[in-house]
Amino acid sequence: MQLTNKLAVITGGASGQGLASARLFLREGARVVIVDWNAEKGEAAAAELSHLGSATFIVCDLGDASQVEAACSRILAEHGVPDILFNNAGIGYSETARYPMVSIFETTLEAWNDIIRINLTGAFLMTRFLGREMVDAKRGSIIFNASIAGIVGQKNIDAYTASKGGLVALTRALAASLGEHNIRVNAIAPGAIDTPMLAPALGNAGVVQRLEATPLGRLGTPEDIAGLALFLASDHSAFVTGQIIACDGGRVAI
Repeated sequence: MQLTNKLAVITGGASGQGLASARLFLREGARVVIVDWNAEKGEAAAAELSHLGSATFIVCDLGDASQVEAACSRILAEHGVPDILFNNAGIGYSETARYPMVSIFETTLEAWNDIIRINLTGAFLMTRFLGREMVDAKRGSIIFNASIAGIVGQKNIDAYTASKGGLVALTRALAASLGEHNIRVNAIAPGAIDTPMLAPALGNAGVVQRLEATPLGRLGTPEDIAGLALFLASDHSAFVTGQIIACDGGRVAI
């Protein structure tokens, strides 16, 4: 197993890509702490995964600095210093009418602040509080879940794109500064991933358009993201840092 006795913290781990990653990490021998705002889903996820190993849930709104600090303090006190921090949680244009797919001119300040606060500031806070201890321990892998929207321009998702572009830049900056402490920092840039949020966000025509623009001819799955996260979390990527790896079926290649 690739993660035997490793401690992994996964934000947004109650569903989707985070849940798939938690499941795979447990199967590979890790102890997993799921951090999520949704208490009902988080408790259910931890219960579902418990047969695979040590799965713990902590409820936390990543947009609230005091909650993040409290969650990180609990992680350190109850579980120790993480070996792996997967900053997976995020919101975006797929959250129904509250965060519509619109240009910057139609984006409300409230929507802008919410998306930046969760997607970028939340990841900053988790990394700030847990990363200090990882520096002292001289080990670790930090992974951000960004997006191909942070690599190439896309129309009418301006706030989301800005938040994911921030994660891309933060990944490179932290890789440069934390390498001397034996900490690797990388980002995954998913393309269109087949989740319950995709069709409502894009519409059926939008999904077909994404498929036609994808050389591999299919949507990604949460398990595709989990597999890449496992690689970046494991010693198989021991000499990989500062990289933004697209998991998109080839969309950004054409």
